[in-house]
Parts: sequence; structure tokens; C-alpha cells
Amino acid sequence: MLTKRFFKTKQEAEVTFEFNISDVKKVQLVAEFNDWQPIDMKFNKKDKVYRTKVRLPKDKDFHFRYLINEDKWENDHHADAYIQNSFGSDNSVVNTFQV
Repeated sequence: MLTKRFFKTKQEAEVTFEFNISDVKKVQLVAEFNDWQPIDMKFNKKDKVYRTKVRLPKDKDFHFRYLINEDKWENDHHADAYIQNSFGSDNSVVNTFQV
């Protein structure tokens, strides 16, 4: 799930990435906004989700995916869009356009 918070005084948005999965040891956010370097997501025991927050420039699209246990790729089922990648699968897309 994606949650976005926009700032009146800054040209950026805070995007919260959440991935709900059980019985895994590690979930990482892998995205173009940081040159596809994995970001470890923290597990929230109360909500039973993996979560991380990132500040991104406003008015752009960003491709991303989740890496599960360092060997399985997953998309966000609540992404703003999907686009085919060069590996024959799709990337999730988050946009930071304020509606």
C-alpha cells in the first residue's frame, strides 16, 4: 500500500511504502529513485506489515519493486500504475503528483 503526504512549503512528498506478507525474514524496497539499491523495510508487529518512508520530488513517476528474502520479486498491489521492465515482468509505479 502507498500513502502520500504533501508539504505546502517543500517540493517533495513523503511516501510510505507498506507491504503485507507473513512468514518472511526480510523485505526490501528496490527503486529507481536510489539507483535500485535495496532499502530494508521494518516489520511493524502491531500492523503486521513491512514499512518504510521516503521523501521524493513532487510531480514525478518512480518505478519500484519489493524484494522478498533477497530472492523473490513482488509488486505493490496498490501501485499507481505498472510498466513493463526489461526483465519480462512489470515494475510498480508510484507518482508524486498532488491531486
